[in-house]
Amino acid sequence: MTTVLAATGVFSEQALTALVAGAILAGVPLMFAALGELVSQRAGVLNIGLEGMMLMGAYAGFVAAYHGGSEWLGFGAGMLAGAGVSLLMVLFCVRWGLDQIVTGIAITLTCEGATALIFESEFAESRPTLGATDKLAIAGLSDLPVVGGKGESNGSVFTQPLIVYLGLVLAVLVAWMLRRTHMGLNVRAAGDAPGALDAAGVSVFATRSWAVLFAGAMAGLGGAFLAIVSAGLFQDTIVGGRGFIAIVLAMLARSRPLWAVVGAMLFGASLSIADWAQVAQINISTDFVFMLPFLLVLVVLVLFGRRAYLPAALALPYERGSR
Repeated sequence: MTTVLAATGVFSEQALTALVAGAILAGVPLMFAALGELVSQRAGVLNIGLEGMMLMGAYAGFVAAYHGGSEWLGFGAGMLAGAGVSLLMVLFCVRWGLDQIVTGIAITLTCEGATALIFESEFAESRPTLGATDKLAIAGLSDLPVVGGKGESNGSVFTQPLIVYLGLVLAVLVAWMLRRTHMGLNVRAAGDAPGALDAAGVSVFATRSWAVLFAGAMAGLGGAFLAIVSAGLFQDTIVGGRGFIAIVLAMLARSRPLWAVVGAMLFGASLSIADWAQVAQINISTDFVFMLPFLLVLVVLVLFGRRAYLPAALALPYERGSR
């Protein structure tokens, strides 16, 4: 059987490289969004509006990169746009104590309509695209088969845009922050025992506010990566449910950012099945490919959903002085 699969190209080096490269390309936006959502959930805020923040970040990042001629300008604009939208979550949910789920859904629907309207009014005729982003090949490792990626159009593990490597470093820093710093202790207390945090003299509102802003910035960065690196263009359907997948990843990671990274890459692999099948010359329905990540979410939830860690005060508004 293995011989037959190898002969058909399923296990060929080119097909496996396409699968790995596609997993990274599709997984990095999920990684950014899941890291931000993990911090937000750990602080007690369920950011259902993540999808809308990614979409707004994708639009702002595309426009900034297109007009400014710099991918880094686009990444920065995407983060600012995502953080700007997350201010609505801070105002309505953290400050005013409104329902986090209803507010998040409203934010997502508003961003979907707003980005589609603004994009059509500005680019209805031209439909511009961006050029390929520069990739950084790690000396010595980029020549390895499958994971090297040197000379491949989409690269592989060791031939990626610099933002990918910075994202992995960020995941390590977030893990260190949550586990080893006083700031991380405050974030965990805001989600598990906000009354105790308040009694200790630390503002629950301030802690939750910056956690939500961080989640919005990371969602915006993930959206900008989608538009600038993954697709090189903007569409109002470009996020395609990734924000909701990132929410699930954050829950299943059990407050471990590095597990969120692993999960993002696994889901990224499911999203890259189409590229792998094309290289391997396998005919797979595009409808099945689009359905696969969400089918995988259901399977993962059935198998591991009970093991997901949710802070005791998640999605619960906090009133100062309460215990």
